[in-house]
Amino acid sequence: MSNHTHVVLHVDKHKALSWTTEEVLHRWHMLHRGTILTRKFLSLSQRQTMSEAEIKTVGQSAKIYRERLYDISWFMRLLNEYIARQANKEDDCTGRFWEGRFKSQALMDETALAACMVYVDLNPVRANIAANPEQSDYTSIQKRIEAARLHKQPRDLFPFTGPKNQRTGHAIPFCLQDYLQLVKDTARHFDTSRFGKAIEHTDINSLRGLNQAALSPGDWFRLITGIETRFSSRICLSTMRHKLGQLKKNKSV
Repeated sequence: MSNHTHVVLHVDKHKALSWTTEEVLHRWHMLHRGTILTRKFLSLSQRQTMSEAEIKTVGQSAKIYRERLYDISWFMRLLNEYIARQANKEDDCTGRFWEGRFKSQALMDETALAACMVYVDLNPVRANIAANPEQSDYTSIQKRIEAARLHKQPRDLFPFTGPKNQRTGHAIPFCLQDYLQLVKDTARHFDTSRFGKAIEHTDINSLRGLNQAALSPGDWFRLITGIETRFSSRICLSTMRHKLGQLKKNKSV
């Protein structure tokens, strides 16, 4: 978006904890220079000349780097700094770029994950910047649609894995084509001339893995338009139902 970003992240702490010291340093040095000792450690010829105290110091540094590599705050810090530097360079100015700190919400189940992803993917459509997901520049959904036409998935995005009996490793637990169809159907909600038709034909329960959600099309629309404002730091199906119930009750009063 022109003045903010949305990112859906998967934090794999267990994988980070399994990295060797060398793997941690390689990853950290892709972002920062590190220290003289950490750079020396990665050089096999120089590592042999390091003292026990120096190697111990490297281990302590690697422990700090490892924690930062799976920390959301550090990720956002580096991402926002990069964007701010680029924007200030383009505008030929200096100073503060972002208005404030980021807000994060933990997605506790598959329903919360799907709702948040659709909310983020349809941001440009909701803001009337794009007419449909295919024309939504700088979004994951545009990349996924373009790759799907070639029967592929973007390498730089978390992949969709399909039904449970086909899942391997870490991936988004839905069928890609089901998700793409859900996004396109939901996008029609923002076309006021076809609002009623969209409500009627959008079926959240058709997305494999969300059969237990049992959300009506109307509830789904209210959910994906208010997920950022109506929920606090944790989002799950039970809290969704509670919030939606409150919303309906308040409207009926």
